[in-house]
Amino acid sequence: MTQIKHIAIKEFKDYFTSPIAYIVISIFLIVTGWFFFSTFFIYDRASMRDFFLLLPTIFSFIIPAITMKLLSEEMNVGSYEILLTMPVSFTDIAIGKFLGATLFIGAMMVPTLLYPISISFIGELDLGPIVGGYIGTILLGSAYCAIGLFASSLTRNQIVAFIIGAAICFLLTIMDRLLFFIPGAFAPIIEYIGANSHFINISKGVIDTRDIIYFASVIFISIYGTYLVMKEKN
Repeated sequence: MTQIKHIAIKEFKDYFTSPIAYIVISIFLIVTGWFFFSTFFIYDRASMRDFFLLLPTIFSFIIPAITMKLLSEEMNVGSYEILLTMPVSFTDIAIGKFLGATLFIGAMMVPTLLYPISISFIGELDLGPIVGGYIGTILLGSAYCAIGLFASSLTRNQIVAFIIGAAICFLLTIMDRLLFFIPGAFAPIIEYIGANSHFINISKGVIDTRDIIYFASVIFISIYGTYLVMKEKN
């Protein structure tokens, strides 16, 4: 656990030594802020519904951009071999880097707390969907971080890692919108595989164990996949 903690803290700190982190956070806040305040002022609707509905699509591209360097950069510059000589296991590396990226997503979400605070000044704040929305956001962000980490383990090229991660995350995001083209017998399975429907359920303030299990499964499978790739490349 100590090694995992050290790796996670190092990864989290490393994000803030790179201009990419500030660029990504700025883009994220500009896009989400526009959609929130456009409904807030233009449509005179004090609600975070549009904000949470937009997050899965934004995360599909933002998170792979954040995670693409986690292992790709290590392998490209040669520090991956140095890392393996240290008293850490593949599991420590995978979980530590995953937690570091997830912590960064949590930090990125902190400024968005201004949105519900703004609503509370002019209208009634419905805490259930807002708390559920943020819980869903952390679960979704964690799952996409795990997928991004897996994509980063597959290649030395960060751009390729981004494309793979974004493709997987975006497919999971839009999967429930493709049900029209799926035979009826397979529709429930495809809907369950898609991340968006689980996120929407939680963002409504409904905490269902099936949704929690889904995100936990995606995280476990992705981290385990990362472990297998790292072990194979060693």
